Amino acid sequence: MRLVLRGRQPRWVAPVAVLAAVLATVVLTAIPIRLAGANPPAAFHRYLVTPLSTTAGWYEVMLTATPLLFTGIAVAIAFRAGYWNIGAEGQFLFGAVATTGVALALPGLAAPLAVPLGFLAGAVGGLVWATLPAWLKKRADIDEVVTTLLLNPVALLLVQGLLNGPWRNSSSGFTDSDRFGHGYDLPALIPGTRVHWGLGVAVVVIAIAGILLTRTATGIRIRAAGQAPRAAALSGIPVNRLRWRCALVSGAVAGLGGASQVMGVQHQLTQGISNSYGYTGVIVATLGGLSALGVFLVAVLLGDLSVGAQNVSLVLQVPTQLGAVFSALLMLMVLSAMSLRRYRVQWSRPRGRRTPASGGGS
Repeated sequence: MRLVLRGRQPRWVAPVAVLAAVLATVVLTAIPIRLAGANPPAAFHRYLVTPLSTTAGWYEVMLTATPLLFTGIAVAIAFRAGYWNIGAEGQFLFGAVATTGVALALPGLAAPLAVPLGFLAGAVGGLVWATLPAWLKKRADIDEVVTTLLLNPVALLLVQGLLNGPWRNSSSGFTDSDRFGHGYDLPALIPGTRVHWGLGVAVVVIAIAGILLTRTATGIRIRAAGQAPRAAALSGIPVNRLRWRCALVSGAVAGLGGASQVMGVQHQLTQGISNSYGYTGVIVATLGGLSALGVFLVAVLLGDLSVGAQNVSLVLQVPTQLGAVFSALLMLMVLSAMSLRRYRVQWSRPRGRRTPASGGGS
């Protein structure tokens, strides 16, 4: 068996491949759910349907999806240019650190100044954290997958060091920062809910990125640099410069996500400020096909799964980690199935084997 490049891509292949991937994910995930003592159909209903069956559930899904919108579109921007940014986690964390530094240094600012300044600090923090691996890639062609990935635990250690040192809570002594001034609290996007204006900022960023990547000449150059860098360079497109800029923009957007989370949800810096949002952003961008609309839909889907996992754990006594297993299996199955868009399976008889001749012998 081998994979052979298709001469053309039939239209039916993509939807059939995705459907097969979803069915395979459901079957594979049903096994650990059953082993945990729960009924798989009931569990899947609570994973996917129950959170969306009430207005309050929708609000929780959108709140959970907000940081994934930032990290997902951040990764998608970099991947589109052929820059494999696996460091959105560190950029998210350093964006939160930068916002915290501003909030603790200027606690008395009013909201009209504090909120924009907090977002600006987060974007600059994420950009700064993305600069070193992008520079190493541009100047020395050092693999950005390695450098961006290795900087993630460094960012986490920096957060832990600050919270165990100069930013330790002055009142309780716990390893959390002091609470921000109220001017840094993001107002509710929907009155009476926890959904904050970070969601609105994320939607605006996704819309701008979608227009830029699909409706402008710059977007065409970015896609060319990502899909065919040699051909793009021969046609006069500055591939390295485009990748450098996309890497920095990607870091800034991930940093905005850190600022949104620390101002909209936590209101202080904590060691658990990021629930692996940067790593999950890679899943969001990949499953979303690196498109703005795809990122939005997949982020909402994973937010739905995350909220549903809490419900399943409470009602059916299934470990919450199975929600992450579901997401990871879904990504692996979809990526595997989507490879059939460009390749088809070809079966051939191994060389050296011959069919035995019929009839008599010596």
